[in-house]
Amino acid sequence: MIEELLPEAVVVVEAYDHSTTDAQVYPEEAALVARSVDTRRREFAAVRSCARRAMTALGLPPQPVLPGEHGAPSWQAGLVGSMTHCEGYCAAALAHTVDMASLGIDAEPDGPLPDGVLPLVSLSAERNRLRRLAADAPGIHWDRLLFSAKESVYKVWSPLTVKWLDFDEAEIEIFVDPGGPSNGTFRAKLLVPGPRVGDRRLDRFEGRWTIQHGLVATAVAVPHA
Repeated sequence: MIEELLPEAVVVVEAYDHSTTDAQVYPEEAALVARSVDTRRREFAAVRSCARRAMTALGLPPQPVLPGEHGAPSWQAGLVGSMTHCEGYCAAALAHTVDMASLGIDAEPDGPLPDGVLPLVSLSAERNRLRRLAADAPGIHWDRLLFSAKESVYKVWSPLTVKWLDFDEAEIEIFVDPGGPSNGTFRAKLLVPGPRVGDRRLDRFEGRWTIQHGLVATAVAVPHA
């Protein structure tokens, strides 16, 4: 699913049912979730299993995936990547640093956000656009899609800047593909100074989205040029 949203240079490994996974974790990873409930430990192990399978596909030895600054995954030298998990699904997307500058992926259940959340994570201009989208395609949970897009944007931003990005510091505009309302693109206009990639300073990110298998998925890839 997420593989469809990213360039060919990116390896994506997904798992759709981690409720009974027996994926192994490294001792230093296990220590991070030692006090967590069983569901959390299984999700934690499953998504890292996806990441290690992606490392192998890229010709690199499997390594622990530990949190770095601001909680983002700390990847071994030569890799960029992103992970996501929700109930019944997890995925990892990795690429060589020579191919990509940064990646961000997110998956969410295809349902509305809880009451009261949308005003906390969106700008008024974004909410206005969501109302217009809902008028054209009322079957889509546009609020959840907006939230997922913001999550992917933060994940792609974080390793480039090593800074927080608040929900009100990027303005998302969602576009629907001509073929139907379940796929499309989005643009994230940065409302704060963007990161520098090579000799250019970014003022926006471009991403893709899809709705499949009861899930909303978004992804952003930042190339070097």
